Amino acid sequence: MRLASFNVNSIRRRAPHVRRFLERHSPDLLFLQELKCQTAEFPAAELEGSGYRIHAVGQRGGRNGVAVLARMPFEVTAEALPGEAEDDHARFLAIRTEDGMEAAGIYLPNGNSGGEVGFQYKLRWMERLRDWIAARLDSFTPVAVLGDFNVCPTAADLSPGALPPTDALVHPDSRARFNALLHLGMTDALRALHPADAPFTYWDYGPAFEQNRGLRIDHALLSPELAERLAHCGVDTIARSEEQPSDHAPVWCELR
Repeated sequence: MRLASFNVNSIRRRAPHVRRFLERHSPDLLFLQELKCQTAEFPAAELEGSGYRIHAVGQRGGRNGVAVLARMPFEVTAEALPGEAEDDHARFLAIRTEDGMEAAGIYLPNGNSGGEVGFQYKLRWMERLRDWIAARLDSFTPVAVLGDFNVCPTAADLSPGALPPTDALVHPDSRARFNALLHLGMTDALRALHPADAPFTYWDYGPAFEQNRGLRIDHALLSPELAERLAHCGVDTIARSEEQPSDHAPVWCELR
């Protein structure tokens, strides 16, 4: 089984990029982030011939947005992360597959906008995500969480000098909450198979990609049952090298 995640930075601009990624990798599940459209505006017609069932959760105002494309039957279990009723951002989508696995696609808040209020929202969101994962692990449910976490977990996950130490993506409080997910028993798939050289997943527009001045902020976290089946994991930099690309590259992992 192959799972994947792709922050598309506007699905209406990047539907062809998604279609080509599907052709290259044929994932069983693909989570998308940063759709930048309302649900009704999702360009499903451009992807319908791919053989995937699509479920999208957009947001008014053309911000955020998440979706899943799947070749297997699934049930949508949540379109919002529990724990904060007034949070109306489209950042979370959870499904259950017929074999009992729960999988979530997330677009974690960046935390750099909105000053201290925005940063505290990011931290609360990560704590709510921890609670959601912990509940699944406590019930021995296989669980995978993929998406744009907007966290560089360690100094090795960004080019030297790419971000100041006060940036929300590398702030000690952000990293501590990411580590709290790992302490639950989740495995960072890319780091597990590339302990010394986990590839970057994001490069700013301009010369950053050609110079490989990037960040690793897109992750695939796996519960112990799924981590035991982890065979391969990688970043599809072809998508980032295409014309008019997203600033992110897709992350994928393969389970035996």
